Amino acid sequence: MDFPIFHLDGMGNRMLIAVIAIIHVMINHPLAVGIYPLITLLEWRGRKLGDERLDQFAKRITFVVFIITTSLGALTGVGIWFSTSLVAPFAIGSLIRVFFWAWFAEWIVFITEVMLILLYYMTWDRWNEGRAKSWHIGLGVTLSLMSWATMAIIVAILGFMMSVGSWEQGSDLLTAVLNPIYLPQLAFRTTLALATAGLFAWFMIGLIPKSQQDLRVQVTRFVSAWTLFWMPFWGLAAWWYMSVVPDAMKGLIPLGMMTQKFITWQDALLWASVGVISFIGIVALTGLLKPRWVPRAALLIPFFLGIALLGHFERVREFIRKPYVIAGFMYSNGVRVDEVEFYRQHGILPYSSFSSVTKVTEENKLAAGKDLFVISCSRCHTTNGMNGIDAKLTKLYGEQWDPAQMNSFVRGMHLSHPYMPPFPGNEQESETLVAYLIDLHENPAVIAGAQVAGIPHPIGVAREEEQSERLDGGSVAAGLPVIEKQAERNLD
Repeated sequence: MDFPIFHLDGMGNRMLIAVIAIIHVMINHPLAVGIYPLITLLEWRGRKLGDERLDQFAKRITFVVFIITTSLGALTGVGIWFSTSLVAPFAIGSLIRVFFWAWFAEWIVFITEVMLILLYYMTWDRWNEGRAKSWHIGLGVTLSLMSWATMAIIVAILGFMMSVGSWEQGSDLLTAVLNPIYLPQLAFRTTLALATAGLFAWFMIGLIPKSQQDLRVQVTRFVSAWTLFWMPFWGLAAWWYMSVVPDAMKGLIPLGMMTQKFITWQDALLWASVGVISFIGIVALTGLLKPRWVPRAALLIPFFLGIALLGHFERVREFIRKPYVIAGFMYSNGVRVDEVEFYRQHGILPYSSFSSVTKVTEENKLAAGKDLFVISCSRCHTTNGMNGIDAKLTKLYGEQWDPAQMNSFVRGMHLSHPYMPPFPGNEQESETLVAYLIDLHENPAVIAGAQVAGIPHPIGVAREEEQSERLDGGSVAAGLPVIEKQAERNLD
């Protein structure tokens, strides 16, 4: 554990990442990936029919998309990097080692995409006739491909985090990219992006004034045909995607959909989802056959419903990956799977560079327990904030907490709660964690992360008086043959 630990004890670390990531995906899929093929097709159709109104409507959509994606979309994209690097530097570091060249290529593609967006919009009125218009449409096609390529690269990393496949045997980039989840998830996200782009176009159609009723009818029919075309492919891709999700993750879907408190509402949510998709399908079919029958509200509402479904999908996908941040390789608290048994024998505090203590004593027991909570639990739990540990344990034990019973739970919580990683510490450390949790229950307190409390001691250097307590001076990977034997592969 070689990083200082960032912690938000109110909203929680996972909520920070979730809010930023979900907003980014809700913008990225319909507006950055799915919309440009539709815009380009509208522009092409406007040229074919000689209809300047279609061309200008496509331009208006491009302007709105340009503003949203280059502001909120860009901010949340960078925000994902900042938040994940703060909360899970161990995971980001590992993924960079595996996907360095893929990420390098993605940044090049992304920069190219941004330049193409600028060029596409700024040249719209200047390249509006003859061969120049053909070039402009070709620019739209290129932009569409670049937008999709950024997602295609990132989806490889997301798939790897759910299943590393045969990468453990080869440890090469191509094997990591072609993980079992990659192609099904790419198909699912691609068709979802194209379908939800139609919902956003509906939203824009709903803003067309009544004075342009003929244009609204024409574009409603066209966009409805687009949406109806992609919905069956999205359904097939969803089935393909679900078929390759590991069984252990499928078992967590009910909990991921509604949380423990509302897990019994799963059927209701599923029917609500079916209702939303059916409503979108009905609007699309009506818009194709009888576009004048579609009221303005029916064009505005589907976009918000679709975005809500997309956001909830991301929440579920992130949850079912637990207890891992990289499936089968690294737990959500940053401990590698092949290191757990070592820590459960020798303890984790001696090998945590930024813990305030390295050996538990009666004098420092509570301080050590706090460090153990921060190291082992704080990536997902707060003390009394979002997903607060005190509320969880009170629900489990009531007001009378038995230390022995709690210690047994801590040692085996991963067996009864498969979405939680095993406690990465020895018997003494689990007892110490329990003592701290009981004290926290009796004396509520807020934990300040390293960004507020500072770093206990210099990076990678144990205090002199504690140096002898670390079998290898504080770095597990540096000199412990036990770990080397346990690890069949090493990302370093």
